[in-house]
Amino acid sequence: MINVYFIRHGQTQWNCEKRLQGRTDIPLNDAGRQQICAYQLPSGLSSLQWFHSPLLRAQQTAQLLGVDSQSETALIEMSWGEWEGKTLAQLRAQDPINVAKQEALGLDLRPAGGESPRLVAERVSDWLGSLDNDNTVKHMGCVSHKGIIRAIYACATDWNMLAKPLHKIDFYCAQHFCFEQGRWSIGELNIPL
Repeated sequence: MINVYFIRHGQTQWNCEKRLQGRTDIPLNDAGRQQICAYQLPSGLSSLQWFHSPLLRAQQTAQLLGVDSQSETALIEMSWGEWEGKTLAQLRAQDPINVAKQEALGLDLRPAGGESPRLVAERVSDWLGSLDNDNTVKHMGCVSHKGIIRAIYACATDWNMLAKPLHKIDFYCAQHFCFEQGRWSIGELNIPL
């Protein structure tokens, strides 16, 4: 079994503007840097093996957390394709029918040129599956993105991303998930930082 502790990157300017960032490489803003500097990793998490998304906002977050982290492509944010850089309000105003059709797909929402949350979860699962080659329990930390955490949560709870989730996820906390033989489960949600 692999125990994975996910931490979302700090705030960026596009987060403030409610833009879909996806793969666009936006750095942390001043508030995001202050936010992460105020975090205190729970006992035992700082000594984990850490990985981060290759995007700058995740790399900066890992550095500010003071963890020795290596880049992992599988942790990159969901690609929003043609929707990147736009807000949902803009998209709904520009093309309400298509956006409504996509949103009705939930876990399989996939903007043109982008990927779905289901594909995101498969990407992360494939990576962890390549590491889960024995029966020993492993622990690791990952600095990633809201889209990654939501996709893993959906797998762990069989949430189709249409109705409200069973739990409220606090993205200013660490999220602990367990991965074993290709299946996800919840370890502990909303671990204070």
